[in-house]
Amino acid sequence: MRKSAFPLLLLAAGGLAGLLAVFTWVPTDCSQIINGSCVEGTVQRIFYIHVPSAWVAYLAYAVVLVASIGYLRKESAGWDHLAHASAEVGVLFTGITLFTGMMWGKPVWGIYWRWDPRLTLTLVLFLIYIGYLAFRAMALDENRGARIAAVIGIAGFAVVPLVHFSVQWWRGQHPGPVVVNPTEGAQLPMKMLVTMLFLLVVFTMVYSVLLILRMRLGHLEDKISRLEAETA
Repeated sequence: MRKSAFPLLLLAAGGLAGLLAVFTWVPTDCSQIINGSCVEGTVQRIFYIHVPSAWVAYLAYAVVLVASIGYLRKESAGWDHLAHASAEVGVLFTGITLFTGMMWGKPVWGIYWRWDPRLTLTLVLFLIYIGYLAFRAMALDENRGARIAAVIGIAGFAVVPLVHFSVQWWRGQHPGPVVVNPTEGAQLPMKMLVTMLFLLVVFTMVYSVLLILRMRLGHLEDKISRLEAETA
């Protein structure tokens, strides 16, 4: 067996173990009860995908921030590839966050989307980094495009704390902090907390693998561009 396949097998095993825990080990949450009926029930299990996806998206955009600063200081292709790759993976996880939030919202709110502060800001964050990627794809001058994209990557990160603290700063319908409440401490029962943290580790590993693969692709694209320039 090739050594490079081991991390993928490990991720697959971890993901499967996490999903088994979600559907067979953790209790069904009934924190919202209306007219004697559990509002969330089984659909609450989306939480174990939704929250880790959001946290990994934060991580991805933090990497974009650091790499963009590094690129503006050094103008190194390595920093640029890191920022570009992390932005792409961050957009993927933000999309998963939005999708799973909508799947939870339909049975609980009766509608897929509400213009809640957190939902709206998450959509804004998603569109900023979609724009970041679109700008990079359309830039005619790669170096100038990379510099402007770095500025976008740095400025765009300002939305991340707005997303995270929106449920505390503004009144909305999105549930408040359920993992750790700033005023009350840990909120989740142990089984739910362990499962959520385990899947957070799995999702972070998925992010790392995708980041590495995308960076390798970026380096290959650079080599192809240099070869085309030499043969032209």
